[in-house]
Amino acid sequence: MRNQSIIKVGISIGDMNGIGPEIILKSLEDKRMLELFTPVIFANSKMMSFFSKHFKTKVQFNGIPSADKAIDGKINVVNVWKEGVKINFGEEDKLIGEYAVKSLEAATQALIKNDVQTLVTAPINKNSIQSDKFNFPGHTDYLAQELKGESLMFMVSESIKVGLLTDHVPIKDISNHITTKSLQDKVNAIHNSLKMDFGVETPKIAVLGVNPHSGDNGVIGLEDEEIIKPALKKFVDAGKFVFGPYAADSFFGTKQHKKFDAILAAYHDQGLIPFKTLSFGEGVNYTAGLNRVRTSPDHGTAFDIAGKGKANANSFNEAIFTSIKIYKNRMEYINLKKNALEPQKTSHNNRK
Repeated sequence: MRNQSIIKVGISIGDMNGIGPEIILKSLEDKRMLELFTPVIFANSKMMSFFSKHFKTKVQFNGIPSADKAIDGKINVVNVWKEGVKINFGEEDKLIGEYAVKSLEAATQALIKNDVQTLVTAPINKNSIQSDKFNFPGHTDYLAQELKGESLMFMVSESIKVGLLTDHVPIKDISNHITTKSLQDKVNAIHNSLKMDFGVETPKIAVLGVNPHSGDNGVIGLEDEEIIKPALKKFVDAGKFVFGPYAADSFFGTKQHKKFDAILAAYHDQGLIPFKTLSFGEGVNYTAGLNRVRTSPDHGTAFDIAGKGKANANSFNEAIFTSIKIYKNRMEYINLKKNALEPQKTSHNNRK
């Protein structure tokens, strides 16, 4: 019988011309990893053997037809496709992008069916994956469609956590995507994730201003005055510790981020530049707000070093460990809430 305490971690292969296969192999080469979780890679056994030989690792694989057939203590590979695939490391290739999508779709379905408990995604190339059937800018948007909940791109590490109000949106369109509802949804997603996924009882959240100097009272844009400030007042009135808007140019330099459990940035680069500066190689991209757990490393396909054996697997390791930690925290939180809501039975024998 399977040990229910061992979590099955699904792993999508990502862009095989990038560093995804290498960091997966480097993470799983340490046999102690199999004591912590059961890996389930969604790809092809022959391809994984090719990568193992290329990178001169001694990783061995257990080929399976579906994730529910995974065996603890082994590195399982779900054979999503049967044919061989030509690999050209470092090259952008639409065909390789199609296989990245096949892996992601199969892994997501296994996640939905609970055949794997968490999903860790290796990096994809956003251009290679585009097609008539798959036209999402990235993992987050696809998972938001397939899973239940309101997705939040949440970059996390031990020292800093940054959520994004808007993520893969062109700079010129950012203001169109900032609404009272979107702000409320993202703040609530961060608040709930901090409590449920990271064990923070009373979250303190900082919100960065949209415009330089948070708009300078409307002189430099009206979003901060008309949308951000009124929405934050409602959170404070409701008893939540949500503060801002803070001027983004000085917030991290003055180390104000250390006073908060998480920060909500207005747009992608406003949040990710300081996050990656402070925690590159140790950070994790977590899709919070959904009914399943998905993480990924905080870097891309790194085509410039692909196939050369130079990739650092630290962030991928952190993505695995974080997914397991979040899953366990979430299960504990759900069980505690469930037990708190269950009516207490009174024994007749205790009556006086």
